[in-house]
Amino acid sequence: MMAEAAADQAAPRRRRAAWRTGSGTAAKISGGVLLLVIVIAVFAPLIAPHPPNIGELSQILLPPAWMKGGSWSHVLGTDSLGRDELSRLIYGARISLLVGLVATLIAGLVGVPLGLLSGYLGSLADSIIVGFVNIMTAFPFLLLALLVAAVTGPGLKNVLLILGLTGWPIYTRVIRSVVLELRERPFVSNARVLGLSHWRIMTRHVMPGIWPTFLVISSLQVGYMILAEAFLSYLGLGVPEPTATWGGMLSDGSQYIFSQWWLTAFPGLAILIVVLSVNVLSDSLRDLTGQAGPRKAADDAVSAAVLNTYAN
Repeated sequence: MMAEAAADQAAPRRRRAAWRTGSGTAAKISGGVLLLVIVIAVFAPLIAPHPPNIGELSQILLPPAWMKGGSWSHVLGTDSLGRDELSRLIYGARISLLVGLVATLIAGLVGVPLGLLSGYLGSLADSIIVGFVNIMTAFPFLLLALLVAAVTGPGLKNVLLILGLTGWPIYTRVIRSVVLELRERPFVSNARVLGLSHWRIMTRHVMPGIWPTFLVISSLQVGYMILAEAFLSYLGLGVPEPTATWGGMLSDGSQYIFSQWWLTAFPGLAILIVVLSVNVLSDSLRDLTGQAGPRKAADDAVSAAVLNTYAN
């Protein structure tokens, strides 16, 4: 028993050391990229060289500055309405980050309590919640979001609610698996013996144990929400024009993809960089917070649940 306890105490130190020497480097780079994007989004009015929604008819479809016919006043060129591509990319970062963070928060606020109740209470409550989760996950996430968006119509508020209220099952499934393991721990059994209420046990003793897993799921979800917003905006069901969004820029430039490649290349590259950075940071976070034994298995279930939820 003492050897096992010593091993458990040494495990966090080993993880932190491995994180600093291995995946920590990638995490730091990814974190730096995301921090830069956040700063650009926050200070967009000061950084953007032109208004994002005002074009000049005399400057339609200009190539990037380093190409023949380009202008350094429009470094990344202009779109079919003469709007500056760089300015629209900068302002588009605001929408992507806002949707990624807020939609993830909404999904967490719905999914975490349900997972906590399902895993801790069990019995009828567990059957009802798990049945509802199974119904939700029977439909691919993006297809379900697309169907709801087609009914409710485009708009930023609609996109936030749609993605948030269709993305909660992943939280419920994984948090439930963690709580099922935590509720068998001695400290929970002792709390029951002492006569503590279920509410107090869940909030004071079980809830702290799910935060590492919650952080891993949330970091994964941000990337998926950014992709989902771009997908909806590309189809015209996301944030409507003239608001600059990366998905909307992809949609506008798709008809010129073989002649004015920059109209799709730059927003696509922006989405790729941000989502890749989020995923790398999420993997590093999972390595840092993972634990040995059954708890690590619960943390590893995040990836399996994500694949099962989104790859249907």
